[in-house]
Amino acid sequence: MKALLVIDMLKDFIYDDGALTTGEPGQKIVGFIGQKIEEFREQGYPIVFVCDNHEPDDKEFDMFQPHCVAGTPGSEIINELPVQQGDKIIKKRRYSAFFGTELDLYLREKGVSEIYLVGVCTNICVLYTAADARNLNYQVSIYENGVASFDAEAHRFALQEAGTTLGCSVL
Repeated sequence: MKALLVIDMLKDFIYDDGALTTGEPGQKIVGFIGQKIEEFREQGYPIVFVCDNHEPDDKEFDMFQPHCVAGTPGSEIINELPVQQGDKIIKKRRYSAFFGTELDLYLREKGVSEIYLVGVCTNICVLYTAADARNLNYQVSIYENGVASFDAEAHRFALQEAGTTLGCSVL
């Protein structure tokens, strides 16, 4: 079984006024992600929205400016990708969608062995989610047209690393 993981398509990362916006690169992938969500829904595959969700004093803010603070508008999924009944929301506090969350248990209960990744940022949350997924023996595919970062060079490196080192399929 397949599942689509929609990673951090949140107002703070996508909208121009977001606290840690990816700007145009992140905005350009919204339509593609919407298409993939519809394709997976039509086929009856799980859709998982993975959402950065930090405490106000999170230690990650020593490295990055405060973003996606729990309960703030910036931590909400963007309006263009509405959640529907049956979709799963996983809130995370670290880069990987698997670290400290119920994602692995949820996927295994659904019989998922293949995951497809879209979202932001390619070189951070997408890459570290892919690494943990591979370490947990999931087959991982990343839609190149469905991922973005605020750093174009790091984006390219992450896709190469995912393909060559992790054995992910980059589609």
